[in-house]
Amino acid sequence: MEQRRMKIAIVGPAHPYRGGLASIMESMAREFQSRGHEVDIFTFTLQYPALLFPGKSQTVTTPPPADLKISRELSTVNPLSWWRLGRKLRRERYDMVLMKYWTPFMAPCFGSVARLARSNGHTKVVCQIDNVEPHEHHIIDKPCNSYFLGSVDGYIYMSEQVHSELRSYSSAPALFSPHPLFDNFGKRVPREDACRELGLDTGQRYTLFFGLIRDYKGLDTLLDAWSEFRRDGHKLIIAGEFYTSREPYIEQIKRLDLGDEVILHDIFVPDDRVKYYFSAADCVVLPYKTATQSGVTQICYNFCTPVIVTNVGGLAEIIPNGRVGYVCEPSAAGVAKALENIYKDDNIAHFAEAMSEERKRFTWQGMCDHIEELYSMLSTER
Repeated sequence: MEQRRMKIAIVGPAHPYRGGLASIMESMAREFQSRGHEVDIFTFTLQYPALLFPGKSQTVTTPPPADLKISRELSTVNPLSWWRLGRKLRRERYDMVLMKYWTPFMAPCFGSVARLARSNGHTKVVCQIDNVEPHEHHIIDKPCNSYFLGSVDGYIYMSEQVHSELRSYSSAPALFSPHPLFDNFGKRVPREDACRELGLDTGQRYTLFFGLIRDYKGLDTLLDAWSEFRRDGHKLIIAGEFYTSREPYIEQIKRLDLGDEVILHDIFVPDDRVKYYFSAADCVVLPYKTATQSGVTQICYNFCTPVIVTNVGGLAEIIPNGRVGYVCEPSAAGVAKALENIYKDDNIAHFAEAMSEERKRFTWQGMCDHIEELYSMLSTER
């Protein structure tokens, strides 16, 4: 797609903040830079106050990426920083301010910055939106959503559920673009090497639950399902940091007598270690109770690791049932049946092969094409 050179400000998580959201913003910045655009990233001095952050650390200690211009200028709890950044974006007349929105907690900060930035009559605010209604609800969600979503010129959404929810808040233009691959984690490695790195027995088969552990992600459902599915020579790896109480899950493992079948790595997995988990596993299970989309499915595609997802939110839009894995009901019986099916015959090998084709749908080039298309639509409205 032909596009004149733009001056773009990306506002959201980036180094030194950890996790998938930071990876997304940095990947988009690189793609836009490769197209000749001028890109500045503005990230947080403080993202979450310590009292509101359930994990152990919000940041990484690795050096900042040398190929990106990242400035830490925004505190979610300091309105003066919102005012300073908003005025800076307005004054420097960026063509586009690209924001990521995933929780109403960010609404006061992002909404204020967006309003100031676009008040120059030139800058367009585009939002790549993960969620409208959060997975865990609070009384302030709707007024916060209204404040932020009313400050945006156009949206990129990644599931039809999000699009439907968005329309109750805004009639601004919106385009669909699926979540791209997380290709920043590297390439698949030989299974034997992955098992050795993780201290796993190569004679066992491994199913993986991966990602931050929150109640809506249904780990309890998976544990119940595993107690129905259990097979000799099969183990379940749980890899992720608890963002909820750990004790109920530990008690459930004990109650179901799964101690010898569950391998618990309750840590935040660094980027350079992710490849070992997805290379050691036969398949991944996402037993979510609610969802919009999931970045974990895109990690599965990156490593061609077959996946089981529940039929909630937009997950079934990304995982063709019976081609790269299974879509099942969000119940222990549904997940257990999917586990039985995925281990039948040569299903895992066939699904992995199909993923190598299906993954071509999910590119950063495609995402940034849609963002540029949306910006062009907005620009013609001037």
